[in-house]
Amino acid sequence: MATLAQATYAPKKWDLSNLQGISDNTLAVHFGLYEGYVKNTNLLNEQISELIKSGGASGANPPFAELTRRLGFEYNGMVLHEYYFDNLTKGGNGAPTSGKLYEALGNSFGDFETWKKDFAAVGALRGVGWAIAYQDPTNGRISNHWITLHEDGNIAGFKPILVMDVWEHAFLLDYKPAERSKYIEAFFANVDWKAAEARLVH
Repeated sequence: MATLAQATYAPKKWDLSNLQGISDNTLAVHFGLYEGYVKNTNLLNEQISELIKSGGASGANPPFAELTRRLGFEYNGMVLHEYYFDNLTKGGNGAPTSGKLYEALGNSFGDFETWKKDFAAVGALRGVGWAIAYQDPTNGRISNHWITLHEDGNIAGFKPILVMDVWEHAFLLDYKPAERSKYIEAFFANVDWKAAEARLVH
C-alpha cells in the first residue's frame, strides 16, 4: 500500500520592528496568531491523513467531515498571513508612480488613487476579514475583494497582489475599534510595493 505524502509547514519569520503606526507589541501578538494557524494546518493534515489510512475518509464520518471543512480556514489563515507580512516593510518604499503595478492598477481603476480609495473602502467594511487586491491571470485586471473568515470570498485562480488583514487583532492594541481608518493609513505607510509588484502574473 502506498504511503500518503504529508506536507509539514514551518512558520516563517519576519523582521518588521519599528513599523509606522503598527507597534512591535501588535506584531508579536500577530506573529503568535499566525504560528497557531501553521500548527493547526499541520495538525489537521496529520489527523486527516490518519483517517484516510484507517479507512475513515467518508462524507458520512462526522470527524472526517469536520476536519476537512476546517482545513480551508486554517490553511488560508496561514497563507494569507504570509502574504500580509510579506507585503510589509519598514518605512515602506513609497507608493508607485510608474512600473507594472502602477500601470495595472491604472488600467483597472483609471488611476492609482482611485484604486487606493476603493481598496481602503473595502478594508473599512464592517466585520472582520481581509481586503485583497486580486489579479485575474486571464486578462491582468485587478479587482478588490472582501474576504471573510480567511476562506470565504477568495476568487479561484486569481492571484493575491496586495493583502491587508483587517481582523481586529491586526490593530486593536494600537487603535480603538472605531479607528480602523487610522490602521489602514498605517498599513499603506508600510506597504512593500516592490513585493506586491513581484506578484503580478503578467
